[in-house]
Amino acid sequence: MRKELIVLLVVLGVFLAIGCTGNGNEATNETSTPVANETSAPVANETSVSGQNPDAITVSAAASLTEAFTDMESQFETENPGTDVNLNFAGSGSLRQQIEGGAPVDVFASANQNHMDILANETLIDNSTREDFAENSLVLIVPANSDLNITGIKDLTASDVGKISIGNPETAPVGKYTTQALTEAGLWDQLKDKTILAEDVKQVLTYVERREVDAGFVYMTDAKTADPGTINIVATVPVNTSISYPIAVVSDSDNKEEAQEFVDFVTGEEGQKILEKYGFTPESE
Repeated sequence: MRKELIVLLVVLGVFLAIGCTGNGNEATNETSTPVANETSAPVANETSVSGQNPDAITVSAAASLTEAFTDMESQFETENPGTDVNLNFAGSGSLRQQIEGGAPVDVFASANQNHMDILANETLIDNSTREDFAENSLVLIVPANSDLNITGIKDLTASDVGKISIGNPETAPVGKYTTQALTEAGLWDQLKDKTILAEDVKQVLTYVERREVDAGFVYMTDAKTADPGTINIVATVPVNTSISYPIAVVSDSDNKEEAQEFVDFVTGEEGQKILEKYGFTPESE
């Protein structure tokens, strides 16, 4: 009886030992494999996402630069994959006022020297980065198939010419150039009551394209972007100062290195070729 009891206890002990060993292996298998998978994948994902966030710069540019700078944006970003360019177009005066109001702008490109001079006097641009990069010309345009005999600025005084669009001289340099040209020609007093003010040169062009006015004053570069068959260029208008475009890095920019790289691109060989393609004259000529 005692021997049978001893044998039974030995057999029971063996089964208990096997059972404990099996459970231990299962616990090890269940916890080791998932932990390895959970800790490896997220690290790789975080690294790849953080490496894809480019530095962004905001470039505020005169409306007349829309086509040329949009072209430059694409090429610049291709050559500088770590930088994302956000373009902001409007009349130069409006853009200047935004910068004065603290808008987060990195680069300012103006259609005249005056608005850049104002920012320089207020120490709102880094004057050491300022460069003149292009010139333009002022032209008189009329709707295509206009039945009015407008061949020059003097014809605008005719009684059948009712509406003439110009840029707002306070915010759009094209308007300032226009009023100066008409004043020098002795025509401003006769024409000022016919003028329809536009926020920028693109709006002037739109008014003429839609035949909402009888004539308008735009830059040559903008006239070339008109929808085919919508306008005619009837005269180049002389101005007493060159229509010169300056560019500079804004003093409060948080991305001055990238901003300077964009300025260098605009004033460099590639940028100048793009400007010429859209009808601008390089400043050096």
